Amino acid sequence: MNVSAANVSVVLQYRDSFTKAVTKNVIVVVLGISINFINANLIHTFRKHQIFYMNPRYILFIHLVVNDMIVLTLTITLFVVSYILFKLNVSICCVIVLLVIFTTENTPLNLACMAVECYIAICFPLHHMQICTVKRTSMLIGLIWMTSIVSGLPDLFITLATEPLDFFHTQVFCLRENVFPHPVTIKKRDITYSLFLVIVWLTIFYTYFKILFTAKTASKDAKKARNTIMLHGIQLLLCMSSYATPQLKEALLRWFPKNYADSLFAIYITVQILPRSISPIIYGFRDNTFRKYLKNDLLCRVSKP
Repeated sequence: MNVSAANVSVVLQYRDSFTKAVTKNVIVVVLGISINFINANLIHTFRKHQIFYMNPRYILFIHLVVNDMIVLTLTITLFVVSYILFKLNVSICCVIVLLVIFTTENTPLNLACMAVECYIAICFPLHHMQICTVKRTSMLIGLIWMTSIVSGLPDLFITLATEPLDFFHTQVFCLRENVFPHPVTIKKRDITYSLFLVIVWLTIFYTYFKILFTAKTASKDAKKARNTIMLHGIQLLLCMSSYATPQLKEALLRWFPKNYADSLFAIYITVQILPRSISPIIYGFRDNTFRKYLKNDLLCRVSKP
């Protein structure tokens, strides 16, 4: 029995009780709505003030926030649907899973770009405005999406080439390995994740230590940028733990088959929800400029009624 079949059989065998299922869904939905509400306010503040959408740093930040909202919305929808319907049509599941793959892979690439922007701002302040323009930032965001799409779409093409068309009319438990079951897609996923891991972490470490040496010259902005990249590293660690999720699931399935559903829930909270709660903290609340405008907008909205 392959891993995906084992996953489904274990979930079927050890499905949650009604009380536990309701509790898990309430926790996930409340967390998702809370984080998306905060992110929606950040997007509103960004759109309302020209100072932000003319600044590459905030453009990259808001792209990350939008990306986080898409991931949260899709994964929470799948989580709730898995309890209500259990199985989905393969064609619908393919679309949702591909969007989750694209946005999940966007996040570490976006964080690496934000770290590079911080590095240029601190280490090459005189050239920052020439290097980091709005046009180049838009092109960079396009390149991020193109990279993730080129990484994810071959899974669909391989499945179309190897599976009969009837497969796309069947019902499955909506997981990536169930809709893209060919072994080649799994190997490709592991290679892609490893490549992303090496490139992004090298970028984070390089920019952090470069800024660290610059910060020794006592620049307040350099020290703040160093702390920001450290937070990016923590966020990246949580986000990229999703790259190790398949291996972790296999291990948990072998070690704790009776608690597999609870293990999957813990992994989901850690990998999909927690990293998305960090984005508002890094720029939404730590950044003095953004915090000032966000606070003013919230106070205006409260005072209007």
